[in-house]
Amino acid sequence: MIQVSEKCVGCGKCTTVCPFGALSLVNRKAVPSAACTMCGACVSQCPVKALSLPAAGAAKKDLSAYKGVWVFIEISDNGQMQSVRPVGFELLSKGRELANQLGEELCAVIIGNNLQPYFAELSQYGTDKIYAVEGPAYARYNTAAYANAMVTLIKKYLPSVVLYPSTYIGRDLSPRISSELFVGLTADCTGLSIKEGNLIQTRPAFGGNIMADIKCPDYRPQMSTVRPNVFKKVVTTPGRMAIIVKEAVAVSPQAAKVRIISTQMNPPASGMKLDEAEVVIAGGRGMKNKAGFDLLETLAGELGGAVGASRAAIDLGLKPKEQQVGQSGVTVSAKLYVACGISGAVQHVVGMEHSDVIIGINKDANAPIFNVCKYGLVGDASQILPRILEQIKANKK
Repeated sequence: MIQVSEKCVGCGKCTTVCPFGALSLVNRKAVPSAACTMCGACVSQCPVKALSLPAAGAAKKDLSAYKGVWVFIEISDNGQMQSVRPVGFELLSKGRELANQLGEELCAVIIGNNLQPYFAELSQYGTDKIYAVEGPAYARYNTAAYANAMVTLIKKYLPSVVLYPSTYIGRDLSPRISSELFVGLTADCTGLSIKEGNLIQTRPAFGGNIMADIKCPDYRPQMSTVRPNVFKKVVTTPGRMAIIVKEAVAVSPQAAKVRIISTQMNPPASGMKLDEAEVVIAGGRGMKNKAGFDLLETLAGELGGAVGASRAAIDLGLKPKEQQVGQSGVTVSAKLYVACGISGAVQHVVGMEHSDVIIGINKDANAPIFNVCKYGLVGDASQILPRILEQIKANKK
């Protein structure tokens, strides 16, 4: 936090400019609190230069006590039954790989009520240990309650890595924990790896124009959120049961300030969900109009798949926002992904590059989409697709 020297005269200017209310006057001297983020806003305002940021070369904190890769497991409720969100198994699969490289344990953290039914399935993904915080007070998601439980566990067991799903709950919960622990958080990662004992977190940056590798060598735990369908689910230890550690964490007073009066679940959209489809036929600006997307709908129908779109096609009004594939849309991991009239910008590629087989159709032979395709067809998709459809229908006879 901000350092205050003996020069301080207690004028109080720093307390008025601090955006976080982290400075107060005690015995006519400025005193920072735990809310200080070291933004430096107060330093330039001090008339006697009594405030300063810690020196860049300050001694580093000993991080040797931090061990273990943790995955926060989210429980979904579709209004009929509860289940573990599939992204939790995806993160456990990747977490197992990271834990092996670090030589540490893989642990799942699950918060809720009546958690026993989930333990066996979570154990199959290489999980060494499951930390369970359960009770009626945790039956429904509450930001303050869940954050307090996670922070309590992290401070007690000191994991080196904590991964969260990039869902509405994960995106709400992880920043709260990050701010309470004063550590960084990398959002929407598309890749995770280990280098020199640090977690390398890869994500699009500068509007998706580059892929940035981010690391946090001086603080623990290292925390990331990851979108669904970025990593593959891999059952590595079938039949094995992880060690179950049940933790009793009292609900914080902050959580009592929020009461859930009722919950309304929007009815699922008709048709196959894009992120669950094994075949995705996606169109971009090159499909030009509704007639072009009608071709994609026909092809998707023949192959039992779903239709997606690039940001450019969404902006043209050819498809609704929920069918967008890419950085600001849905991430898919299909067995077959066909990109029609899509150039292949980084923003789109990060949402589909984990598909098993990618086919690109584009008039431009130098389009970036061909760099990620297994098969590429150079030509006008509106002319190629009818011929593909004819062949598919002929083979079905």
